Amino acid sequence: MRKIILLSFLSFGLNSAFAQNAPYWQQHVDYKMEVSMDVKNYLYKGKQELVYTNNSPDTLRKVFYHLYPNAFQPGSEMDARLHSIKDPDGRMVTKVKGADGKEVKQSRIETLKPNEIGFLKITNFKQDGVTAQTRTSGTILEVTLAKPILPNSKTTFSLDFDGQVPVQIRRSGRNNNEGVELSMSQWYPKLAEFDFEGWHADPYIAREFHGVWGNFDVKITIDKDYTIGGSGYLQDKNQIGHGYQDAGVTVVYPKKAKTLTWHFIAPNVHDFTWAADKAYTHDIVKGPNDVDLHFFYKNDPKTTENWKQLEPLMVKVMDYYNHKVGPYPYKQYSFIQGGDGGMEYAMCTLMLGSGKLEGILGTATHELGHSWFQHILASNESKHPWMDEGFTTYIEDSALNEIAAKKEENPFKGNYAAYYSLVNSGKEQPQTTHGDRYDENRPYSISSYVKGSIFLSQLAYVIGQENLDATLKRYYNDFKFKHPTPNDIKRTAERVSGAELDWYLIDWAETANTIDYGIKDVADNAGKTTVTLERIGRMPMPIDLKVEYTDGTSETFYIPLRMMNFIKPNPTPNVKRTVLEDWAWAQSNYSFIIDKNKTAIKKITIDPSGLMADVKAANNVFEVK
Repeated sequence: MRKIILLSFLSFGLNSAFAQNAPYWQQHVDYKMEVSMDVKNYLYKGKQELVYTNNSPDTLRKVFYHLYPNAFQPGSEMDARLHSIKDPDGRMVTKVKGADGKEVKQSRIETLKPNEIGFLKITNFKQDGVTAQTRTSGTILEVTLAKPILPNSKTTFSLDFDGQVPVQIRRSGRNNNEGVELSMSQWYPKLAEFDFEGWHADPYIAREFHGVWGNFDVKITIDKDYTIGGSGYLQDKNQIGHGYQDAGVTVVYPKKAKTLTWHFIAPNVHDFTWAADKAYTHDIVKGPNDVDLHFFYKNDPKTTENWKQLEPLMVKVMDYYNHKVGPYPYKQYSFIQGGDGGMEYAMCTLMLGSGKLEGILGTATHELGHSWFQHILASNESKHPWMDEGFTTYIEDSALNEIAAKKEENPFKGNYAAYYSLVNSGKEQPQTTHGDRYDENRPYSISSYVKGSIFLSQLAYVIGQENLDATLKRYYNDFKFKHPTPNDIKRTAERVSGAELDWYLIDWAETANTIDYGIKDVADNAGKTTVTLERIGRMPMPIDLKVEYTDGTSETFYIPLRMMNFIKPNPTPNVKRTVLEDWAWAQSNYSFIIDKNKTAIKKITIDPSGLMADVKAANNVFEVK
């Protein structure tokens, strides 16, 4: 136990020291890829040239690539995880009868036939024209370099690749339930990220991604009847057509042409994704700051009706995000019916296209929000999924409430209920848990999406809403395109507010400590009233307390947390507030006096806003009935 605690402390300390004392650097990649798709057999062949810039102080003798399609093979780590986890993703399993006649869940990957699996095979790997040694291990390609890459130098890798598009099980694949033929996410050999922590060559088991920023120049040759949507700007739109071409331009294909080559350029991104189908409708709507919003969806009456209604709503959502966080830096974004939930990619999302408008709007709003937190800020969502999924959930809920006809006073209320259910289940794991290492999927989802969102909504309770709003904008401005860590969001909030917040990051994100404060006693005291509070949970918090009187008036009391060295601005300036002496964490009880008789008190409430995640709300209220 002592060793584990020490290592955790040292790891956090090293991360903090690096951020404060060492000069910032990050690697850079420039991809050129040409790929030809065989739409009859779902096979593709490609060539890749990658210029890699080593901006690190390290000399590199190996590099690693992700080969994500290899996960969709019987016996892969992803397949193995479906067998071992208690609550496998319902989209990735089928229900069958076991030998005893009882219903069991079977991995869909396990049953894939050779012509249904995914694979990515690499040949002819060269570094600056010299053959380099490669070794494939599951979804990772290890390359022993022909020559070391010195600090602050460049090298060029070239390779050939052969791939097969799997039957869609999760995210990428072919012929999904909504009839979309090709969802080409994580389809190419992708260089792994190397940063101050070292290599991030995680096997593809289930979760999220992390990548190196760079420029992508991609040419895709495919049957001319297909429409493609995805990352990047189409360079030959007037030769391609398919809804991209300029007004008044007529596209005439050569009579014998059976294929088209689509040429995309995506600048300063860390991924490249595309999808293709013969029945896509393609709409372009002008968004904020002259950004083109592309919509690709299957051409059937029900889908068309919902997506037409979705289009103006997403203009409003993007405008809200621009003001809430910061300006979207690219000139287009694509919403693409990809047929499997929703997943964020560079300059686009692949998402479900059918269902009710409310569900489609929620998915589109969430996935668009990822552009800010995953594709512009781009924290490591494998190690810190709560920073991406949680912060995206926060602005999603904020945006949907903003454009709703009827606004909720607390749009995050459902998140708190989900978090409390996780705590009560006894299955919570600290948010320092790697995304692949959660015991079950449900605790992962609540920890990442919900508890991560509460990190921000509760931070508004801790430092004030105006300070939180300013924190988000400064965080975006200071760390866009820089892969921020948990310490960076904490330090940004400290710089903006002046509060000390180390305790907040540690207790909320690095432990499973919970918040539980209660009203222990309300007693007469010579014509006045003594109120005694108690801290029951391990996690400290400042306290907002509201007192309502029998004559209809009310006032609030604020108890600063001593270790914060901070007094929060009054969240209800129209109500009288008294700032009391601070409360030290080691003192489990705290008492103060109200200058009125107990009989004048109708109700006392800890945290009337509902933004403090107190796991036992029942002891937060004293009420005379």
